[in-house]
Amino acid sequence: MDLNIFIDGDQGTTGLDLQNRLRGGEFRIRTLPTNLRKDAAARRVALNECDIAILCLPDAAARDAVAMIENPSVRVIDASSAHRTSPGWVYGLPELDARQGERIASAARVTNPGCYPTAAVALLRPLTDAGLLPADYPLVIHAVSGYSGQGRAGAEAHEAGTGAHSLKVYGLALEHKHVAEIEAYAGLAERPIFVPAYGSYRQGIVLTIGLHERMLPSDASGMRIHECLAQRYRDAAHVHVQPMSSAVPMTELDPQVHNGSNDLSLAVACNERTGQIVLGAVLDNLGKGAAGAAVQNLRLMAAIEPASEHRR
Repeated sequence: MDLNIFIDGDQGTTGLDLQNRLRGGEFRIRTLPTNLRKDAAARRVALNECDIAILCLPDAAARDAVAMIENPSVRVIDASSAHRTSPGWVYGLPELDARQGERIASAARVTNPGCYPTAAVALLRPLTDAGLLPADYPLVIHAVSGYSGQGRAGAEAHEAGTGAHSLKVYGLALEHKHVAEIEAYAGLAERPIFVPAYGSYRQGIVLTIGLHERMLPSDASGMRIHECLAQRYRDAAHVHVQPMSSAVPMTELDPQVHNGSNDLSLAVACNERTGQIVLGAVLDNLGKGAAGAAVQNLRLMAAIEPASEHRR
């Protein structure tokens, strides 16, 4: 593959993982030397000379990078949250619907999904599309990520002992930047409550959403919801719906089972006696939640990975 890929922000958590995933692959990867990483002129040249720029930057720096691009043939994958709900940007979740892989493949501007929203949207969007979940359902979403979700500085502080914790719940001002993204792409009409946390393990996310059958349409049982998810992702290469059986019910989720991969597992647990349902998702926050998703989108944009693989 003769495409020239420039990674802007190559020394952050996502940038480093992205380089590991692309090493020895189909692309020519360019990064700037240490002394030029913050040099605006050098960045501008690199951004305008590449075929695809992957931005692994804080939001403000990502916006600045996009503003530097004057070459109309340069395509962009933004791994920050700067453009996730911006007009003109294609949401980089190929499994969002039957045509999203094709949209990504032809896009000039792709915004990588957030790690938490990848899990939440994958669970919720099929249900709102099918009418099994009212768009105004009062959702409460809880998620725990490995401490690498804090970024490189936060991860290094945790490992050095200066920022160590067993579990840290955050976002209690209820203004987390991922909420708007979840609301927009999950097909919701009301803002969900989102309660994230960091665990004492390095990477991996477990996200859960509780539902009450009495507040759902009459045909929205746990089994029906599971069937909806299984049907939606039956041909998806990276999304797996766990089997559901009354004989062997799901009793636990391990946030680390997909570490190092680009996979996402979805699960449904229910209690018919109480009329309660729990939706669950597990993914690697550095994989399907960040660098792995960027590689998946890159391969679609480079026509290496067929967009049809993401059809449901």
